[in-house]
Amino acid sequence: MDNASAPSQAPHRAGFACFVGRPNAGKSTLTNALVGTKVAITSNRPQTTRHTVRGIVHRPDAQLVLVDTPGLHKPRTLLGERLNDVVRTTWAEVDVIGFCLPADQKLGPGDKFIAKELAGIKKTPKIAIVTKTDLVESKQLAEQLIAIQQLGEELGIQWAQIVPVSAVGDKQVSLLADLIAPMLPESPPLYPEGDLTDEPEQVMVAELIREAALEGVRDELPHSIAVVVEEMLPREDRPKDKPLLDIHANVYIERPSQKGIIIGPKGARLKEVGMKSRKHIEALLGTPVYLDLHVKVAKDWQRDPKQLRKLGF
Repeated sequence: MDNASAPSQAPHRAGFACFVGRPNAGKSTLTNALVGTKVAITSNRPQTTRHTVRGIVHRPDAQLVLVDTPGLHKPRTLLGERLNDVVRTTWAEVDVIGFCLPADQKLGPGDKFIAKELAGIKKTPKIAIVTKTDLVESKQLAEQLIAIQQLGEELGIQWAQIVPVSAVGDKQVSLLADLIAPMLPESPPLYPEGDLTDEPEQVMVAELIREAALEGVRDELPHSIAVVVEEMLPREDRPKDKPLLDIHANVYIERPSQKGIIIGPKGARLKEVGMKSRKHIEALLGTPVYLDLHVKVAKDWQRDPKQLRKLGF
C-alpha cells in the first residue's frame, strides 16, 4: 500500500496526556524530546483552562497535547490537599497518563505514593515510562521493568504499556509517541499546526503576568484580560555576574471601566500583580527582572479579529 493513501484510512486522533513522577524523574526532558527542540508553549485556550500546556506533538495521524499537573505530594496543609485534588481531577480528565520512573533509581516511597494515587483513577490508560535508560546496563534495566510490573500487580494497576526510553539518546521517544497516539480519542487537531512557538519565553512570561492579574479579579473580569510582552531586553552596562532583564508588558482590558479594577486603589493591585508575576518570571528565566507593566484599553478585543491577532490569539 503506498503511503499517500494510508493516512486517509485511519481517523485523526487528538487528546491530552500528562507525565507524572517524582522530581527529577525526567519529565521535562522527555517532553522536550517528544515535542522536538522547540517546546511549544501556547496561551490559555478555552479547552485547556486550568492546565498549562507544556508542549504539542504534531503528527500526520494525531496531535498529542502535553499538559502539566502541579506536583502531587503528601499534603501537609489544606492548600496541599486542594492542589492534590486539582491533580486528581486533571489525571481523570486527560486521555493518557505517563508515569515516569528513572531506570537508575530503585522504586522508592515517592514512586509508590504516586502509584497508589494512580491506582484510584480507573478509566484513564496509564503507561509506565522508564526514563534515563542510557545510565544503566541491560541487567539493571530488566530488574527495573520487573519491579514496575510487580508494583502494578500489587496495586491493581493494569499498565497499558511499560516503555523504556532515553530522551537524551532519543531512544524510543518516537516509539512512545506511536504508542500514545492510538489511545487518544478520534478528533481533529485541537490546536493549529503553527502552535510551536519560537518565542516560548515571551509567551510564558505573558501567561504568568495574566495569571497574576486574574488572581484577585477572576469573578469580575474572567476573560477580559490579555497580556502582550512588548520587549524583553538585557539591561546594558551590567556586570556579567549581575544581569538584569527589562521586561515591558501591556495588560489589555476591554473597557475603560475595568481599568480601576486592575489597577486597584492607589495602584495597589497592579503593584501586587507586578510583584507576584516578577517572582514567577525570575524563577522561570533564572535571572533578576525589572518588570514595567502598563494597563491599556483595547476596546472589545475579544470580538475584534484584528485586535485578537495583535494580542496573540
